[in-house]
Amino acid sequence: MSMAEAVDRFVPDGTQLAMGTCLEPAIPFAAGHEIIRQGRRGLTLIGPISDSLFDQLIGAGCAERVCAAWVGNVSEGLGHCYRRAAERGEPHPIEIRDHSNFSISLALWAAAWGAPYMPTRTLLGSDILTTNPDLELVDGSVRIRPVQPDVAVFHVQRSDPAGRAHAWGPLGITEEAGLAARRVIISCEELVEPEVILSDPNRILLPETKVVAVVHEPGGAHPSPLQGFWRRDHAAYRDYAARSRTAEGFSDWLEEWVLGVSDRAAYMAGASRAELAVQRHLLSVPVDYGDE
Repeated sequence: MSMAEAVDRFVPDGTQLAMGTCLEPAIPFAAGHEIIRQGRRGLTLIGPISDSLFDQLIGAGCAERVCAAWVGNVSEGLGHCYRRAAERGEPHPIEIRDHSNFSISLALWAAAWGAPYMPTRTLLGSDILTTNPDLELVDGSVRIRPVQPDVAVFHVQRSDPAGRAHAWGPLGITEEAGLAARRVIISCEELVEPEVILSDPNRILLPETKVVAVVHEPGGAHPSPLQGFWRRDHAAYRDYAARSRTAEGFSDWLEEWVLGVSDRAAYMAGASRAELAVQRHLLSVPVDYGDE
């Protein structure tokens, strides 16, 4: 299935969408850009730190609500589209439900486990409690209500066609987001035979029964890094930060890198990425699953 088909079938207007759950690495930019190309509206963006992906979706007018710990551009600072939307309602107002990285994780766990809330004391003393109606102070602790994404999108190193995926490196809150979500879309660097995945069953990310689409999408996380495949493209983040400082600059960037390209393959062909490919490979020692 192509990314265009996956978004068309499983990400309608109004979707509650979890993305960027590994924090800085493995962010599914290819999926986000396809969502922008298809003009989705009314989305709720759910995540911890999505680097600049949420900023791009907000600037393109796709989002009406953000339920996240942070929106910006990690190495460059502010998310300028997010700031324009929050402060001036441009391109339209957005609702913001603040979380910490830990509390959004607990909200997803509550949904995954079917619990009415998860308790914590970590938010005590924070003004987050005054801005998010999903947080309730009761008897000296905070009750965090469930957050259940309609769809979670992950970019991984490899998957088989059934959706059994291997992912390694920092995973952030990917497990809880995948278990909480009603459906999961997987994009992957390598589409492999089931035997490859089943040779290391402990590395399988999620039950394949959650997965509704598998997309072979090399470079699908660019400009974020992906362990074993790609290093972070700092120059791309700097360029985006500079150009998105104004609405006009963001519009030009969006036309060049999203609206003006047909798919991820065309995007990756737009500039040389050879210098970003991982050159020094550090392979783990094989695991012995023998039982006789």
